[in-house]
Amino acid sequence: MPSKRRSLQVPVYDQINLTNLIDTLFFLLIIFMITAPLLEYSVDVTPPEMNADPIKPDNDSKIINIKADGSIVYDSRTVTEAELQVIMSRIEQQNGRDTAIFLRGDKDLRYGTVMNVMKLIRATGFRNVNLVMQEEAK
Repeated sequence: MPSKRRSLQVPVYDQINLTNLIDTLFFLLIIFMITAPLLEYSVDVTPPEMNADPIKPDNDSKIINIKADGSIVYDSRTVTEAELQVIMSRIEQQNGRDTAIFLRGDKDLRYGTVMNVMKLIRATGFRNVNLVMQEEAK
């Protein structure tokens, strides 16, 4: 007796369904849009309070943080003053001296510590050094 074989016909799709891929892409885009601003100020520094006009950093500006213990953080990495000077020289060669530098110092720091870092930055040729403050509570 001959055995009957059934052949299953599987439909062939000639188009790729991109809906799931696009949904995932939009989800990741939203996640990155939410977390990117948080990563900028991920260093635990509480600047002093003062009323001043807000300054918006642009894409070329650099942010240097000084923690309460006096350690210097640049680009989420703790650096020494000598390393910071090398980094600033490299930025000056790549972007020029017009790059805006934002200095965020903790409010519990000694004044001299912040001034030493500012002096170091200015010694490499940068003139656009801004101190970051928090807005005073009203």
